[in-house]
Amino acid sequence: MAKYPFITIEEKWQKYWEEHKTFKAIEDPAFPKEKRRYVLDMFPYPSSQGLHVGHPEGYTATDIYCRYLRMKGYNVLHPMGFDAFGLPAENYAIKTGTHPAVTTAANINKFRSQIKTLGFSYDWDREVDTSSPEYYTWTQWIFLKLFEKGLAYEAESPINWCPSCMTGLANEEVKDGLCERCGTKVSRKRIRQWILRITAYAERLLADLDGLDWPEPVKLMQRNWIGRSEGANVFFALERHPDKLEIYTTRPDTLFGVTYMVLAPEHPLVDKITTPEQKAAVTAYLDAAAKKSDLERTDLAKVKTGVFSGAYAVNPVNGERIPIWIADYVLISYGTGAIMAVPAHDERDWEFAKAFKLPIRLVVSSEKVEAGKDYSGEPAECTVADGWSVNSGQFSGLPTAEAIKRITAWLEEKGIGKKAVNYKLRDWIFSRQRYWGEPIPVVHCEHCGKVHGSPIIPLPETELPLILPEVESYKPTGTGESPLALIDHWVNTTCPRCGGPAKRETNTMPQWAGSCWYYLRYLDPHNKKTFADRAAVDYWAPVDLYVGGTEHAVLHLLYARFWHKVLYDLGLVNTPEPFQRLVNQGMILGEDNQKMSKSRGNVINPDDIIREYGADAMRVYEMFMGPLEVTKPWITAGLVGVSRFLERLWAISEKPVTEGLPAGSGEIPPPWAGLVRLLHKTIKKVSADTETLNFNTAISAMMVYSNELAKLKEVPRDLWEPLVLMVGAYAPHLGEELWEKLGHPESASKAPWPNYDDALTREEELTIVVQINGKIRDKFVAAAGTPREELERTARALPGLRKWTEGQTLVKVITVPDKLVNLVVKP
Repeated sequence: MAKYPFITIEEKWQKYWEEHKTFKAIEDPAFPKEKRRYVLDMFPYPSSQGLHVGHPEGYTATDIYCRYLRMKGYNVLHPMGFDAFGLPAENYAIKTGTHPAVTTAANINKFRSQIKTLGFSYDWDREVDTSSPEYYTWTQWIFLKLFEKGLAYEAESPINWCPSCMTGLANEEVKDGLCERCGTKVSRKRIRQWILRITAYAERLLADLDGLDWPEPVKLMQRNWIGRSEGANVFFALERHPDKLEIYTTRPDTLFGVTYMVLAPEHPLVDKITTPEQKAAVTAYLDAAAKKSDLERTDLAKVKTGVFSGAYAVNPVNGERIPIWIADYVLISYGTGAIMAVPAHDERDWEFAKAFKLPIRLVVSSEKVEAGKDYSGEPAECTVADGWSVNSGQFSGLPTAEAIKRITAWLEEKGIGKKAVNYKLRDWIFSRQRYWGEPIPVVHCEHCGKVHGSPIIPLPETELPLILPEVESYKPTGTGESPLALIDHWVNTTCPRCGGPAKRETNTMPQWAGSCWYYLRYLDPHNKKTFADRAAVDYWAPVDLYVGGTEHAVLHLLYARFWHKVLYDLGLVNTPEPFQRLVNQGMILGEDNQKMSKSRGNVINPDDIIREYGADAMRVYEMFMGPLEVTKPWITAGLVGVSRFLERLWAISEKPVTEGLPAGSGEIPPPWAGLVRLLHKTIKKVSADTETLNFNTAISAMMVYSNELAKLKEVPRDLWEPLVLMVGAYAPHLGEELWEKLGHPESASKAPWPNYDDALTREEELTIVVQINGKIRDKFVAAAGTPREELERTARALPGLRKWTEGQTLVKVITVPDKLVNLVVKP
C-alpha cells in the first residue's frame, strides 16, 4: 500500500486555497450577528529567526476552531499580519548597515511563507504590516485624536541611559540593570518624552474587566498593574518653608506612628528644603540614586540607603516635629513621590528605621486594646495586619476599619486631608529615542509658542502619513535623542499653523503603538479614508476569541483596551472593550522539559518537522500534546504516534468504499450497530470538544474511531465521510485530499459539519452501582433510561444485599438515573 504522500498533498491544497481564496471573509448581510465570529491570533514580530514551535500552537488552535465554525454555518473573520516596528530591526541595522525596512520585509516574507506551509485558513487579503505607511497613517491619526483630547502630552521623564552607547534604552533593552547591547551598567537620565494619559481611564480599565471572558489570572494581573487603592491624601506643614508636603496613604489610622518622612530623590521639594549643612551629602546621594534602575531601588532584599535633608515636617494629628529623609526606595512615579514612614507597621520603613536608628512607635495592636495597658514601648517586630489603634489620641481602641473611617473624616473636617483613590498605574511613556518606529506627527514652533502659548503644533490630517526619512546611519546621537534629530533636512520644516520655521518631533512611537489597534484595521485594511469603515466595525467587532501567549497579559492588552476606549468615546467603535474572550496557550518546552533556547540546544525548528512528518502531523501533534492552556514538553515519540494516525487514515482511504450501510429492515443491521453508535458518539465528542477548544480529547476520540474503521476490508461511505470532515478541521490537507477521493468536487471546508443522533450516543445497557449507606455493595445491568422506580425495585431485590439489610430499617432511597441507587438504612 502506498505511503501517505504528505509533501505532494500539502503543496497541492495550499496552492488550491490561495488560488480560490477559499477563506476570504466577506461582510455578507445574510449572516445574522449571532452567526458571525471574529477569531484573532496575537500577530507575531517577524524576527530573522522565523517561526518557532510556540507560534503554530496558538495558530493551529484558532484555525481548527475557525474551520469548525465555518462548517457549522458561521461567517468567520480570521486574519493575520505582522507587528513590524521595533528594536531588534534597528539594532540589526546599526550592526550590519542594512536598512531595517529591508530586513523587516525579508522577515515578513519568511514568516508568511512558513505560516502558509502549515495550512492556516487566514484571509490573506486582509494582511497588515504595522511598519507600512499605509498602516501607520492611521496610527498617527489616532495619536492626533489622543492629542486633541488632551491625552497626549510632553514632560520631562527619566529614561534608562547607557553611558557607553550614549543612548536611551527602552526597558526591553535593559537586563538585570545592564545594557543588553554592551553590558554597561545603566543609569537614569531625565529627558523630554511624550506621555499618554492612560490614568484618565484607570477606573474604566479596572471596572470593565468584570464583563470579560478572560482567564482570572490575567484579569488579576491587570487589576494589580492598575493597582486601585482607597485611602487619604494628608498635608504636612514644613518648618520654615511655605510649601506643604502631600502624601497618600492607605492607612491614615497610623498617622500617630509617623516618626520620619521620605522623599523620592526626584521629588521637586528636595532642592527647596535641603539645608546648606546637608547639601553636599544630598547631592552625592542623588548622583548615586540616578545610577540605579527602579527595579534595583525597590528590591525588598536590598539594604536600605538614604540621606537626611536637614528639614522637618509637622505631623498634622499631633504637632510632632518629623525629620525628612531622602531615600531611593520611594519612587516619584507612585503616589506623590513622598511617604509618611510608620516603621512599626511597614516592613520597608522598619528596615530603614533600624538602619538609621530612627524611632519606632506602636500604633496598631494585634490584640484588642486592654484598659490601662501600657503600649508605649518599642515593638519587637513589625506588624502590618489590621488590629486596634493604640497611642492614637482620641482614636485609640478603635478597630482598624473604623479608625480609618474616623481619622479620614477628622482630616477632612480640619482641612488637612481628604479621602482619596490612588492607582499604581502611571501615565504611559510613549516616545522612544529610536529610528525604526512611527514618527510622531507634530512640530515645535517657537513663534506659536510665544503667540498661542503652546509650541506644539499637530500636523493636519491631510499631511499624513508623516513618513520616516531615508537615512544611511542609525547610530545614536549621544544626547539621548533619536537618530532622526541628526537629519537636518527632515527636522527643519514649516509650521502648519503660522507658516514660519519649525522643527519636527524626533522621538518615535514605541512598538506597542501599532499593536494597540491592528485588530480594527483587519476589518477594513485597504480603506484610504478612515482606519476602518463604521459599517465593517459594526459587522465584525468586537473580537470574539483572542488567542496568544501570557507574555502580553498586561501591557499589550492594557494599552489596546485604553486606545479602544478612547475610540469608543469618539464614537468610532461599537463596544467599550476590544476582546470579549481571551485564551492563553501554554508554552511548549524542549524535550529536556526546559524552556527552548539556542544556548540549551533544545530548540525545535518547525521547518524540520514539516519536512520530515508534514504540516498536518505537526498541527495534530501540538493539539494532542495536552490541554491548550497547559505548558508541556515536546516529545518526538508523540509526534511519531500522530504520524501513524494520519497514515492509518490514508490507508483506510485506499480501501473500497461502499455506498451506505448494508440493507436492513428498520433497525441498523447488527454487524454495523456498534460502529454506527461509535460514530455518533465520536461526532458528539469531537463537536463539543472543538467548541470548547479541548482539542486533545477530540483527537483521541477520532483515533479510537479510526482504529475500528481500519479493521474493515470495505468502508461504508456513511461511516467514513463524517470522520473525513472532522479530520479536515484538524489535518486540513489530508482532509481535503480524502474528501476529494470520495468524489466531492468542492473543498471539504465548504461542507457542513456532520450531525449526530443523540439517541445513538446513549449506551444501550449500563452498569448501575448499588450502595448501602454510601458504600458500594453490589451492582446490576439495566437498559439506559430505565425509570427510577424500576431501578429501586431491582436494587432492593438483589440477593447479595441481604447481609447488609437484614434487621435494618430502610430510611430512604437516593437514586441517580443511569448511575446508582443508594439505600440508606439504620437498625
